Amino acid sequence: MGGVAQLAAQAGHRVTGCDAGVYPPMSDQLREAGIRLYEGYGADQLAVKPDLWVIGNAISRGNPLLEAILDAGLPYTSGPQWISENILQGRHVLTVAGTHGKTTTSSILAWMLERAGRAPGYLIGGVPSNFERSARLSPESPYFVIEGDEYDTCFFDKRSKFVHYRPRTAILNNLEYDHADIFDSVEAIEKSFHHLVRTMARKALVVANGRSSTLDRVLSMGCWSRVERFDSPEGWEISAEGEVSFRGERFGVLRSPLLGRHNQLNTLAAIAAARDAGVDPRDAIASMEEFSGVKRRLEAKGCEDGVTVIDDFAHHPTAIRETIAALRGRIGYGKGRLIAILEPRSNTMKMGTMRAALPGALSDADQVFCFAGKGVQWNEAETLAPLGAKAHTYSDLGKLVEDAVAWSRPGDSMLVMSNGGFGGIHGKLLAALRARASEGNAAA
Repeated sequence: MGGVAQLAAQAGHRVTGCDAGVYPPMSDQLREAGIRLYEGYGADQLAVKPDLWVIGNAISRGNPLLEAILDAGLPYTSGPQWISENILQGRHVLTVAGTHGKTTTSSILAWMLERAGRAPGYLIGGVPSNFERSARLSPESPYFVIEGDEYDTCFFDKRSKFVHYRPRTAILNNLEYDHADIFDSVEAIEKSFHHLVRTMARKALVVANGRSSTLDRVLSMGCWSRVERFDSPEGWEISAEGEVSFRGERFGVLRSPLLGRHNQLNTLAAIAAARDAGVDPRDAIASMEEFSGVKRRLEAKGCEDGVTVIDDFAHHPTAIRETIAALRGRIGYGKGRLIAILEPRSNTMKMGTMRAALPGALSDADQVFCFAGKGVQWNEAETLAPLGAKAHTYSDLGKLVEDAVAWSRPGDSMLVMSNGGFGGIHGKLLAALRARASEGNAAA
C-alpha cells in the first residue's frame, strides 16, 4: 500500500495514510514523498475527508476506521483495483508472480528495462537499490513492471491481487503452498494462478518455470497465450558456467552480484520477460553487472568485531533453505560459521502449517536462534529439536541478542530472517558486537 500511495502522489493527488507501526525503509519513502502518516485506525480520521478511501488487505471487519467508513457510506476501493483503473490502463504490463522471488525478479526486470532506455513505471514490494524507491509512475513510458501477489485483494474482494493487473507479459516463477490463512490447499493457489492466466490475451506471453509440476497443472487448466519455459531444455537455460541460451541460441555469460542458484533463475526469467518488451537478451545480461540488489534480500547491514550481520526477508522454509545455501556458497562468508536468526512472523509461519519443514531448511546453519513473538501457535523448541544442541529458542529478544553475540567469533556471519522489523534486531546485534570489541580493546 505504501507503493500505491507513492504512485498516487506522483500522479498529482494529495495523499494521506494510516497504519500501525510503519518501519523503514517504507516509512522513510512515504515521508520523502510528502505523504502524511497517521498512527493507528481511529474513526476520528474521517475528519481528513478524502475523495476516496483506498483500503489494504491487512484491514478487516472490526477495524474502527473501516467500520466508520462503512457506516458513513463513504466511497472506497482496493489498492489493486485503483492501480488497474488509474495506472495500468493502456500500458504493457509485466507482472511477476510466484511464491518466492517476486521482489527480486521484479527489481531485476525493472532494471533491465531501465538500462535499455525504456524508463518503466514500476510497483515493487521492496526497495530496489538501483532506484532507491519501491514505486515510480513514469507516465511517458508504455511499460509498467508490477509485483503480482497471490494474497487476497481486500476485505470485500477475496480474489488474488494479481487478477486486477491483466499483464501482457507474466512471469510465473514458482508455486508452493503458502498463505495458509487464506488458502486451504496448494490446489486452491493453483486455481488462483489460473485466474491470472485466464485474463491474458492471445498475443501475451507467459514465462513459466519449467521444473514446477504445480505450474504445469496451472497451465493445463487452459492457456490461450504464448508460453516460454525457463530452466528447461525446451526454453531458457543457464549453464553451470552462467551461459544463457534459448532453444539453442546462446546470448552470453551472466555475471551477477546476486548469490545462489535461485537468483540465477530469477534473472533468467527476467531476461525472457525483458525480451518480450524489446530488450535484447545480450543487453539484459550485461545490465546485471550494474545491478545493486534489493534491500532486505541478503543485505549486509554492517560488520562489527569481525562479524557480519545480514538481513533477509526469508519467511518460508524453501526461501530459508535457499538463502542459507546461497551464503554457504559465497567465498568469504563461506569461510566462517553461519548463525541463523529466525522470527516466524508471517501468518502462515505463526499458524505452524509448515513447521515440520523448518529443521531441514535450517540444517546447514551452524547455530539457529529462533524468536517466538506474539501469535505463534506451536512449540518452537519441540519443532527444532531435530537440530539438536545447535537450536535455541527465545521469547526474550534481548536474551537472544546476548547469546547469539556470545556464541559468535570474528569471521562469522549472522543471517537474520524475518518479513517484519524484528524489533530492530540488526542494530541491536551490531551494537552488542561493537561493545564486545570495545571491551576487548580496553582489556588489551
